[in-house]
Amino acid sequence: MATNPSVDAVAVRASVGEIVRRHRGLFLFEGILLTCLGIIAMLVPAIASFAATLFFGWILLISGVAGLFTTFRGRHMPGFGWSLLSAIVGIVAGILILAWPAQGVVSLTSVLIAFLLVEGAVTIFYALEHRTGPTRWGFMLASGIIDVVLGLMLFAGLPGTALWALGLIIGINMFFGGWALILMVLSAAENTGTNTGAGTAAT
Repeated sequence: MATNPSVDAVAVRASVGEIVRRHRGLFLFEGILLTCLGIIAMLVPAIASFAATLFFGWILLISGVAGLFTTFRGRHMPGFGWSLLSAIVGIVAGILILAWPAQGVVSLTSVLIAFLLVEGAVTIFYALEHRTGPTRWGFMLASGIIDVVLGLMLFAGLPGTALWALGLIIGINMFFGGWALILMVLSAAENTGTNTGAGTAAT
C-alpha cells in the first residue's frame, strides 16, 4: 500500500515539534549558550582561532592514540601497516599542532580558503547551468561569488588573516546556530499556544 509523502512529512514535523516542546528548556539553554559563545568568538576572533586549533589538535592526538591501540589489538588483520601509519600520522599531527598552535591556525585557515574557493567555483558553475528562474539562480550565483571573493581576500592577507578568520567564521556559525535553536523553541511554544487555544474554542 503506497503512503502519502505529505502525510509522512506532517507526521515527522509533529514528532519533531513534540520533542522540542518536551525539552524546550534544554534547547533554549543551548541556543542562548551558542549565541553568547558566537558573540564572544566574533569579538575576540584571535582567541577563538587558537582555541579551535588546540581543540582540533587534541582530537587528532586522541584519535591517533585510540587508533594505535586498536591497530595493535588487531595486528593480525590485513592492512596492519596502513592502519599503523594512519595512527602515527594522527599522533604526530596532533603533537605538532599542540606544540605550535600558531602554525596550526595558518594551516587550518589555508584549508578554509581552499574550501571557499572550490565551493564558490562549484556553486557558480552550478548556478549558470541551472538557470531555472531569475531569483533562485541569481542568489546561488551571488553566494558562489561571495565565497570566491572571501577566499581570495583571506589568501591575499595571509598569514595575518589566519589570526582572525577562523575564529570569526566559527563565531558567525555559532551565533546563527544558536539563534536558529532559539527561534525553533519559540515557534514550538507559539504552536502549542495556538493549538491549546483552538482546542479550548472547540470545546
